[in-house]
Amino acid sequence: MINAIAIDDEPLAVQLLKGYILRTSGLKLTGTYYNPFDAMDQIDNGLVDLMFIDIQMPEISGIEFTRTLKKGPKIIFTTAYDKYALEGFRLEAVDYLLKPFDYAEFLRATAKAQKLIDMERRILPRIETNNEFLFLRAQYKIRRVNFSDILYIEGSKDYIRVFVQNETLPILSLSSLKVLESKLPESKFMRVHRSFIVNLEKVNTIERSRIVFGKVYVPVSEQFKDKFLEYLDHNFL
Repeated sequence: MINAIAIDDEPLAVQLLKGYILRTSGLKLTGTYYNPFDAMDQIDNGLVDLMFIDIQMPEISGIEFTRTLKKGPKIIFTTAYDKYALEGFRLEAVDYLLKPFDYAEFLRATAKAQKLIDMERRILPRIETNNEFLFLRAQYKIRRVNFSDILYIEGSKDYIRVFVQNETLPILSLSSLKVLESKLPESKFMRVHRSFIVNLEKVNTIERSRIVFGKVYVPVSEQFKDKFLEYLDHNFL
């Protein structure tokens, strides 16, 4: 699935793109914005694969905004003026939709983006692991993370947060806890909650069915409690 957002200062244009995205197989609408700066958090966290963005907007043009991105999603520009086409392609945009465009034109541009994204995903898998470390694709970078540095991992609907010792912020990656769990060595990691996996080597304090990591309390749910207690029993003095 390709996560797509639409950015345009005109409400009717946003609604058109929203409708096109929702009816297109393989695309998932993850946000619509009238101001590109409102989309920065999603983009910076690597949660956007494809961005449809208008060129002429009041605060900043789509072209100027795209230049501010160190490495971002695939871009399809939308505009009522064809004079910007050359500049759009200089920024390695996938395509350029001239308003008013119909669904057929939208599909042709989207197909190009899907082909590029699919090719990149085949060449560079988001997660590759061995017994000592894994590679995570996070914020358009590839991060090597040693198992010994991981404290715990929190899963959300479309992404995971990997909390690493000596780092203030977690590593955010588009994946699922279920996929990651299948890649981790069972001797080192354990699922203790629907939303949490912990590094057993980092479990030092347990309080009221909660694992303490500094100021953070990771709950041990009833579903996984027996397995966790069995681990404790085997290592209890």
